[in-house]
Amino acid sequence: MTGAKISVANAPCSWGATGDFPSYKDAPGCAQVLNEMALAGYAGTELGDWGFLPSDAQSLRDELSRRKLALVGAFVAVRLCDRTAHPAGEELAVRTARLLAGGAAAHDAPCLVLADEANAGRMRVAGRVMAEHALSDEQWRAVAQGAERIARAVRAATGLRTAFHHHAGTYIETPDELARLMERTDPDLVGLCLDTGHYTYGGGDALEAVRRFGERIWHVHAKDCDRGIFACALADGWDYSRAVCSRLFCELGRGVVDLTAVLSELRRRGYNGWIVVEDEVAPGTGVPLDSARRDREFLRGLGF
Repeated sequence: MTGAKISVANAPCSWGATGDFPSYKDAPGCAQVLNEMALAGYAGTELGDWGFLPSDAQSLRDELSRRKLALVGAFVAVRLCDRTAHPAGEELAVRTARLLAGGAAAHDAPCLVLADEANAGRMRVAGRVMAEHALSDEQWRAVAQGAERIARAVRAATGLRTAFHHHAGTYIETPDELARLMERTDPDLVGLCLDTGHYTYGGGDALEAVRRFGERIWHVHAKDCDRGIFACALADGWDYSRAVCSRLFCELGRGVVDLTAVLSELRRRGYNGWIVVEDEVAPGTGVPLDSARRDREFLRGLGF
């Protein structure tokens, strides 16, 4: 298929503005991040951690339209294997989706990005998950039913789609875990947010993921994995937080992910959603604007 439209966005985490970094309070503020995102040539942004961008829909629209940025998605994590967490997770997801729908311009197509919530046990073994770290059958049923419940509620409340994000440090990290969730959920209700960095760190090949999951991919996070940090983290048993704070996710085209092949295959298959760059620079460890510009140039070199 040809002629598919793929647009390129970025996210506040590329400026260190995420609670994943202990030093996140030292990250640039909302205005600087949005200004630099637009200056670097991006067409949109994700919402980021709740409260980083305005949580009032009109204020959010104003901030984005001033910089000609689209609102393309928002990340929500829920402890899906625990049924008692589903009601609160649904409430959070719907609240976030309503802000997405209200803050987006009429032509935007934002996506609610749902993930399992990180937990200490899986954070310790991220990238090195073994069979003994897996969920029970009952927990799997809870995860699948929770994901569908939340996606159904988001669609009913806002009309937005929900794409599931496999994530290191959670119970849905490895290619087999993701495949199992995809098999257990309605493909018309729960799509996939393919994260090229997390899929790689979880032991997979991102190109194979595009071929394996095809039309389930509704949203894409473009990440690369630094070869040296990746190797040290696995060999020395680092937890996920240490790996990320050590710059596991590097500038695009400088790591082990074959993004050229991945994005070419997405285009060939007619993907017409957003590519969201997530080049996670911890506050004080780099110059996010420079990295954002180089990431944008890398993607322009591939025709995006």
